[in-house]
This record gives sequence, structure tokens and C-alpha cells, in this order.
Amino acid sequence: MLGAIGRKGRKVVAGLLAATLAATLAIPAEAQSTRSKNFVRDAETEALLQDYVRPIFKAAGIRANSVELFLVQDPAFNAYVPSGRTIVVNTGAIIDSKTPNELIGMLAHETGHLAGDHTARLNEQLANAQTMATIGALAGIGAAVAGAAAGSGDAARAGSGIIAGSGEIARRSVLSYQRSEEMAADQSALVYLKKTQQSAKGMLDTFKRFADDTLFAARTANPYLLSHPLPRERIDMIQREAQASPYYNKKDPPALVARHNMVRAKLVGFTGSTDEIMRRYPPSDTSLPAQYARAIAAYRNGNSETGLRILDGLLKAQPKNPYFWELQGQINLENGRAGQAVPGFRKAVSLAPKSGMLKVLLGQALVETGDPSVTSEAIKNLTVGLQVDPNMAIGYRSLARAYAARGDIALADLATAQGEFAGGNYAAARQHAARAQKGLKPGSPGWIRADDIVSYHPDKPG
Repeated sequence: MLGAIGRKGRKVVAGLLAATLAATLAIPAEAQSTRSKNFVRDAETEALLQDYVRPIFKAAGIRANSVELFLVQDPAFNAYVPSGRTIVVNTGAIIDSKTPNELIGMLAHETGHLAGDHTARLNEQLANAQTMATIGALAGIGAAVAGAAAGSGDAARAGSGIIAGSGEIARRSVLSYQRSEEMAADQSALVYLKKTQQSAKGMLDTFKRFADDTLFAARTANPYLLSHPLPRERIDMIQREAQASPYYNKKDPPALVARHNMVRAKLVGFTGSTDEIMRRYPPSDTSLPAQYARAIAAYRNGNSETGLRILDGLLKAQPKNPYFWELQGQINLENGRAGQAVPGFRKAVSLAPKSGMLKVLLGQALVETGDPSVTSEAIKNLTVGLQVDPNMAIGYRSLARAYAARGDIALADLATAQGEFAGGNYAAARQHAARAQKGLKPGSPGWIRADDIVSYHPDKPG
């Protein structure tokens, strides 16, 4: 009993409990939740990423629509798999990838984690390691308490050693597992790239870059404490396999390179500081990507007219680029000119008819005009767009306004409920859904959707 071991014993136990807490294993960064991240939604960027991963997923035997790709605003050159069916890509990975192949190689690596179900396995390893550390800590505490009660300092110190040792063994077990899984993902990526007749040179260049960034750390750190294999080990394997591929010297198609560079410029324009934009795209650079970045930067800095003027030049150069038309619509919409925004969005939708996001934006602009003659067009575009991209909460708000303008209050309540649900506000979603049900025919598609929301409880399985 704690009360029977005296002051000295209590100090020992307190220290051991602290050691036990310190031995708790931290979840690797790749496995952390993405809730705190700043998500980025952009039709152009998402379309490019989908084109990058589609053949890779096919080679891996993964259905493309079973995996969600999230883009987050983070300057680090990184992508990771936080769950079994999710890939998160940092904006920095796109901005700093010099070629499509570099980014494709990284995405192939992450696909290897998905195909190998590494996240679920890592969770199991973490649970096992936690159990190992806890059992060892409890045994150590027992030994130390017994030693303290008997007045034996040696026994107390032995107990502390058991705790420290069990925690270190658990850590090494997990890190060793992580290293093996990283190597497995590398090997899978090389297979996927070969199957899709793509070079692995970009993947090799990426890991060489990582090795340069971590060279100093690798020289001084305990290898067992590294969450990835030693850079040289990985690079040697990737280089050997990459150079053995008949596609090693294959270049990215020029059209893909052009799209890649436009997306890089777009992200720099939207997320970079003025200094970064000027550094990457100085006035002397008259390329289309540079003009794109400067148009966006001007609009972001409150100089919309300059942005539109630059954009006019881009549209003359590429009149069939849907994303130039989208940007024109966006600038006009955000400056209170919904009527002028509609033509740009209409043109964008006509050039990229499969984009749910563009349809939602067109629907939003139509609603913002306040013109009842375009309400039906707005509802059609919003409904179809949200079927393709159901996570756009802003689309549901616009749809609710359109239904309300037409006098369909029950459907407006249902759209509001769906928007709240998409945003994770389940209590508000259930409230609006219950109200919608009162005005909808029982058993109708809308009533059923409302009932699904009313019945949903995130804390219960199923």
C-alpha cells in the first residue's frame, strides 16, 4: 500500500509513474488526424492529382473512387496516408516538385501504403507496443515499490530500469516495423511505375532531396530512433531498381508538364507571400504560369482589375482553358458582380463538364444574381454538382436559398440539413432534417435522405 512505504517510497513511485507516462508511444505524424489542417479545394489541382493517381491505383488494384485525396495548405514537401482510404497531399509537394514525375513517384509510394493496408497494421503495432510498455512498466513499478518498502535502493533502481527498458524495446519494435513498411511501399511504387510505363527517376530525385535534408541528422541520430530507413539504404534500392526499368529515361508528356506548371503557379499565387511570388515569378518571366500567378496575386491583394486584365491575356492565349474562365468568374463573384461572373462559370462548366465543383460554383453565382428566371438552372447545376462532390457545404447553402426562392421550404430545409451534415454539425443537421420531413411525402427520396440524417449518430456503430 502507498501509505505503508514511507516518504522515500512515495518519491520513488511518483518518479516511476512519471516514467510510465513518458514511455507512452506517440502516434507518427503520418497517422495523425487531418482535422487541424487547412484544407484546400481547387478543381484544377484536384483534376491533375486524379489524373496522376488513376493509372497508379489501377496498377495497384485499387478502385479510384474508393480513395479520397485531400489537399492541405502546408509548405512541407510531403504526402501521407492518415487512414486506409485517404491520401493527404501538401501544397508544398506540388509547388516544389519540378516535374510531374517527382510528384507521381511520391503518390505511388503512398499508394503502396494503401495497398499494403499499412495504416491498420501500424495501429496494431502501436497497440502491441503500448501493451508491451505498460506490462513492463507495471512490473517495474511492482519491483520498485517492493524495494522501497523494504528499504532497498538497488531494488528500486532495478524497477526503474525495467520501466525504461520496456519503453525502449517498444519504441524500437514500432520503428523497426515502420522502416520495413516504408521499404515495402518503395518497392510497390517501383512496380506500379513500371506497370504504367513511367520512370522512377522522379521518385529517386525526391528521396535524394530528402537525404540531403536529413544528412546531418542521420549522422548524429540513433538509427533505431529514425522513423524511416536510413536514406542511403532506401536510395540505393530505389536507384538500382529505377535504373533497371526500361522507362527510366522516359520524359513526362509536354502537355502534362504544362498543366503541372500551371497548377504550381496557381498554388503559389493563392498561398504564397508577395515576396515568394516575386521570387518565383519575377516580372522578367513572361510565361503563362508566371502570368497566372501574378493575376491571382493581384486579385488577392485587392487589385481585381489588374488581375482581370492579366487574365484577359491568358484567355486569348488559351481560350479553352476552363480554369481561366473559372478564375474570371471567381474574381467577379467575390467582388459583388454575380451577373458578370455567370458567363465565366458557364464557359468553365462547358469546357469541364465532369467537374462537380465548377457546377456548384455556377449554381452559386446564379443564386447570387437574385434573378428568379435562372433559379431552375441554379438548382439543376447545384444538384448535379453536389452529387459529384457532396462535401461542398457552400453548395448546399446556395441550394437551400434557391429552393426557398422558389417556395419549396421543405427542400430548402433538407438542403440546409445536408450542408450541416457535410460540415460535421450533426445536431443542427438533425434539427433541419426533422423539420424537412414534416413537409415531405413519407417514403419519397427527399424524406428518406432526411430520415438518414435524423437517424445518424456518430458515436454509434453503423
